[in-house]
Amino acid sequence: MPTHYKGSPRDVLALDTFVKLARASGTVVGRLYAPLMRAHGITESQLGVLEALLHLGPMSQGQLCQKLLRSGSNLTTVVDNLERRGWVRRERGDDRRVQMVHLTAEGRRTIERIFPDHVRHVAELFGALTADEQKELGRLCRKLGLASAE
Repeated sequence: MPTHYKGSPRDVLALDTFVKLARASGTVVGRLYAPLMRAHGITESQLGVLEALLHLGPMSQGQLCQKLLRSGSNLTTVVDNLERRGWVRRERGDDRRVQMVHLTAEGRRTIERIFPDHVRHVAELFGALTADEQKELGRLCRKLGLASAE
C-alpha cells in the first residue's frame, strides 16, 4: 500500500520505499526468528551473539555491541541470559574494565546444531529472489546503510 502522505514527489517516493523496506524486513525477521524462539527458546540477539562468537572467536561486550548494532544495556541482558543457560562465560582480561565473552562447550554445541537450520531457512526465504536480485538487494542495502552512517 503506498503512502497517503501528500508531500513532494521526492518525499513521497522515499517514504513509500521506506515503508516497503520496513514491512519486508519485519516480515522476514518474524518468519526467521519465531521458529527459533518456539523450537529453542532463543532470541534474534542471542543467536547473533552465539553466531558471532562461533565464527569470530571471543570478543569484548563492546565489540559485540558494534557487530550486532545493539546498545550496551541490551547486550548485557542478552549475555546475562546466555550465561545463565551455560552457553557463554565472561572473563576479565588484563584491563579489568573489559569483559571478554567466550562460548562454552555447551554453547558451541548449541549454535553448531541450530545455525545450519537457520541458514537453510534464510536461503528458503530469499529464494523468492533470483541470485542476481539477492546480489542487487545486498548492494542497495549496503549503499543505504553506508550513506545513513555518515
